[in-house]
Formats: sequence, C-alpha cells, structure tokens
Amino acid sequence: MSQPAPSPSSSSQDASPRSASSPVLVFNEWDPLEEIVVGIVEDAMIPPWDVIMPATVHDKTQWEFFKAHGGTRWPLEMLKKAEADVEAFVHILEAEGVTVRRPERFAWDQPIAAPGWSLPSSCYALMPRDVLFVIGDEIIEAPMGWRSRYFEHHAYKSLCKAYFNGGARWISAPRPELTDATYVEGYVAPEEGEPQRFCLTEHEPLFDAADAIKCGRDVFIGRSSCCNEFGIEWLRRHLAPEFRVHEVEIHDTHPMHIDATFYPLAPGKLLVHPERCAKVPEVFAEAGWDVLTCPEPNMPLDHPMYNCSRWISMNVVMLDEERVIVSKGEERLIAAFKSWGFTPIECPFYDFETIGGGFHCASVDIRRRGELKSYF
Repeated sequence: MSQPAPSPSSSSQDASPRSASSPVLVFNEWDPLEEIVVGIVEDAMIPPWDVIMPATVHDKTQWEFFKAHGGTRWPLEMLKKAEADVEAFVHILEAEGVTVRRPERFAWDQPIAAPGWSLPSSCYALMPRDVLFVIGDEIIEAPMGWRSRYFEHHAYKSLCKAYFNGGARWISAPRPELTDATYVEGYVAPEEGEPQRFCLTEHEPLFDAADAIKCGRDVFIGRSSCCNEFGIEWLRRHLAPEFRVHEVEIHDTHPMHIDATFYPLAPGKLLVHPERCAKVPEVFAEAGWDVLTCPEPNMPLDHPMYNCSRWISMNVVMLDEERVIVSKGEERLIAAFKSWGFTPIECPFYDFETIGGGFHCASVDIRRRGELKSYF
C-alpha cells in the first residue's frame, strides 16, 4: 500500500545550512538511506513501438513483440509476478527503517500527442530513477528521450509538490519537442565491434535521470540512447559550480542508463561492466579507488527480458557503505560483494526485471544521512 506524500512541514537536521529544512538531501549512492520513492506496477503498459525503440531494445527478436503489442497492458500474470518482486523490495527497505513513498496511478492507456507525433499510450510508473534526478536538496525532472514517457513525470507531481513545500528545490529541465529532428534518420544500432553511434541528434538537450550517477561533488554521466551531448552540457551548467559533471565513455550496442555499466558503490569502490565501460575516468585511479568488475550474471539465458539485458544484475541499491540489495539468484555477484567487504541482502527481482529494470531503476533516493564531500 502506498504511503501518503510527506507533510509540507517535514524537516530534518543537516550540516548544510541551505538544506537544513529540506526533506530532500542526497549526495551519493551510499550514505545511510532514510527515504526513497519506489515505482508501482499497476497499470503498466507495454511501451508502444516508436522511432527510439531500435536503439534501446537489445534483443532484436523482441522487436516484433513490441510492434504487435506495444500500447497494450502487460499480461496480468506477468504484472502479478513483477508486483510481488517490487513489494518484497519495499518490505526489505521498510524493515531496515527506510521510509518508502510511491508515485500516483495514472491513465497510461490513454493516447498521447504533441506537435509532430502521436502514440497510442504512455508506459508506466515503474522506474522513478529515470524520471527524477535528485541531487543535494534539488529534484530535477529529466528531459527524457522516449516519446512514450513524455508525461511520466505526472505520476510524481504530488510527491514533488510536497517535497517542495517542505523546503526542497524543484525544477524541470527544458521540456523536449521530440520531433523527427531529435532522432537520426534511418538509425541502425551498431553491431558488436563496430564504432559507437547514437540515435539522438543535438537538436535539443536530452537525458534520462538514470544516465547520471552521483559521487559527492562529482557527477558521472554517459551518452546513451536517451542522453546527448546537449543534455550533458545543460546538466553541467545547471549544477556548476557546486558539482562537477564528467562524461564517461561507454561502448554498448544499445546504451541506456549508466547504472548497469558504471556504479560508485562506496568511497574507494567502483563497480564496472567488464566490457561496456570503455575507459574509467582518471580521477578514480588518481584517488586510489578499487575498480571492481561485475561477474557474469547468473540469470538464465532463456529468462525473458524485454527492456534490458541480463547485466541488470549490477543495478543494485546501497543501504549504506556496506549493505547492498541484490537480486536473489545472482550467486556470482553475491559472492563477489562478500569478497569486496559488502553485506548483500537478497531479494527476488527477476520477474520485475522482465518488464522493467533493476532495484536502482525501480527507485530513486530522496534522503541519505550525510554531508557533501569530494572523494577525489
């Protein structure tokens, strides 16, 4: 059951004077987690086929599925299984003392349109990490590159208003047009071994919030099927001078979001994909960080995946510098976390991953107990 939005009078103590009265405060991925928003499965739609889909769907055998069924609801049995997973995730969070908020339900099945395009439906409120970039005491609504996700931020409006009334800052990045000028005409995703190329032009600034990840005063972001250089520059200027934005070079045939490729887990420990992270920024080596390579996922090769790859295994959530929530069944990663000094907390999530993403995708941190620091 969803908890009510926070009271406008919410407040807490923090070392930062500007943020002392804000219910929103996040500087990294590992300070002790106090409050989080977790997505909801109800009403989730199969994303309608559109111009961006060939760039984002890894498995070409699924293209005909999206073309035939996009814009309709996911089968009820799949939704029930996914909901069981996400509620198990919520149960773990609440048992560890974390306040969990949920977005509002929304009529995703209604047709949507803007000048130059129309679609039979929206998508869902499954993955708040994609929609809201929360840094310091500020919530930034991302200028997302999927037309079908154009109105997704509406599911979070009540929460954002309440956080704002409680003292947080709240802004929307420039709302995109998403006309044909936004996308490379005739785009074909690269095959393995081919040079990286992207489906977005530089017509307007675009990024999903999950294209960026926080590490104190430094933010790391990668170009993707949802993020262009224009979007990176917008975020860089908006966050300066308090935060430094670094672009991470990523090689992926269907790049989408940084948190299954490059993930600062705790001070001195960076988790990377064994192949997609083409070059780790030099600041990590200069600061003596351990670069941890994610092991091969245990998810069976025949497990159905529609929106992401099996490497969603590394899409975890840190409760603090030691405790990490990880998919049950990912024995190699669980063993690796233990060897790296972490305490894994297992939660079933394969059925949610089938239609959505991982734990990090399915949530967005609102408050972590810590101070702004530089780790480099």
